[in-house]
Amino acid sequence: MIRNRILAAACLAGCILAAPAFAHGYKLGDLVIGHPWARATPAGAPVGGGYLTIENTGQTPDRLVSISSDASPRAEVHQMSQQDGVMTMRPVEGGLVIPPGAKVELKPGGYHVMFMKLQKGLAAGETVKAVLTFEKAGSIPVEFMVQAVGAKPAPAQAPGEHATH
Repeated sequence: MIRNRILAAACLAGCILAAPAFAHGYKLGDLVIGHPWARATPAGAPVGGGYLTIENTGQTPDRLVSISSDASPRAEVHQMSQQDGVMTMRPVEGGLVIPPGAKVELKPGGYHVMFMKLQKGLAAGETVKAVLTFEKAGSIPVEFMVQAVGAKPAPAQAPGEHATH
């Protein structure tokens, strides 16, 4: 019986250690910013990608109008899309609308942050400090946690599991 308890405790500890330790979030007025992260970049890469979710719990739309970062002199929201079998990437003009009651996901292959003219490469385990500025809610400092080059988005959290700073 004691052996079973020890094995159960060891399995639980292993599961906890294997769980993503990088889930983090922020709250600004009606906006909930979830898990800002970036992919590590190969040596010499001039750009890097950043990802996060923005949930608007309010009754009116807001708009992400700018991003500034210590990693690059310019950061922009871009959108990847496929038209006639051709993948394109373009800056989002006029800001990214966050509709009321909606969650917008910036992820690989869709909307994402482009850190332009990187000062240095993004390395796994580091953080990238940035400031997100919204039309109505204002500005909030966030940290993008840099994951491995081929990292995938973190699994979605159940409602109410927001970790806020």
